[in-house]
Amino acid sequence: MATPPAFTAHLIAWQKVAGRHDLPWQKTRDPYRIWLSEIMLQQTQVTTVIPYYQRFLDSFPDVLALAAAPIEQVIEHWAGLGYYARARNLHRCAQQIAAVHPGKFPKTAAQLAELPGIGRSTAAAIAAFAFGQRVAILDGNVKRVLCRQFGIEGFPNSTAVDRRLWALAESLLPETDIEAYTQGVMDLGATLCTRSRPRCDDCPVKPDCLAQREGRQSELPEARPRPTVPERSATFVLISDGHRLLLERRPASGLWGGLLVPPEGEVESVLARLGLTAISQHPLPALKHAFTHFRLTLQPVLCQVGPASALGEPGLEWVEIERAAAAGVPTPIKKLIRQVASAAD
Repeated sequence: MATPPAFTAHLIAWQKVAGRHDLPWQKTRDPYRIWLSEIMLQQTQVTTVIPYYQRFLDSFPDVLALAAAPIEQVIEHWAGLGYYARARNLHRCAQQIAAVHPGKFPKTAAQLAELPGIGRSTAAAIAAFAFGQRVAILDGNVKRVLCRQFGIEGFPNSTAVDRRLWALAESLLPETDIEAYTQGVMDLGATLCTRSRPRCDDCPVKPDCLAQREGRQSELPEARPRPTVPERSATFVLISDGHRLLLERRPASGLWGGLLVPPEGEVESVLARLGLTAISQHPLPALKHAFTHFRLTLQPVLCQVGPASALGEPGLEWVEIERAAAAGVPTPIKKLIRQVASAAD
């Protein structure tokens, strides 16, 4: 058996002693739980994910339960985690596993990567942790570790650098202990080799790290060239009858897909579309919210209407003001609703 590279051997030894061992999705070979955690952890911190993960499992204990659930229920359980395409792909993936793979996850990374929402690195993590397959992962944390350790120049997500990093990641795989190695490289990037203020003195691979040796931790990995971030503005009409708010479910695709939000548009056109007349209306303070590719300024207007009956247009529902913020709405809308709730008290 070939001797593993020093980086790999040191990392495995460190993970077994000092790595993370008590996360809710560890100590299991259940591919459903591992897959769910991997999807939730994309773009989201562990501390944020844990309560969502536990609530999700309470409602959808296995892949068949998730596949059978309505997408609106899945989206509501995801509300607040952001990047809502992950929730829609999660549901599509569960349905495909139920329909095409009789409720069983494929066992190879290549097959897993063919499912909705599962990329190459996520597929490898599932295959390694659930099935012990010897495959490399390369998420953002791992790219940062490798760029610093081996002095990889260039933006990591560019085609040429990405190809080089994949080759490097595969060359570092151990013959055994693939789970400890995979968890170790994840743990190193998440807890020690962090984007800012890395804890180099505690690092198990510090002696051979080029970035540490040359004092280049802040330079590697190289940042993405930053384009100008577009600015957008949207008016949201918070229609209240004094006790309830009118919310409208967004289309399944696009911004906040499948979530409930106040109707969007100019006040007069929204009221005309809904056949409502405002007793009073006044603007609320604007709210800015940053997305990955643009910044949105929300311009809320509170409109008081008289006692309203059920509306015939699909996707609309009246929700009690005190529970509206918990009704599966995106984070910035939750803040607007709390403004209304405070005013109503």
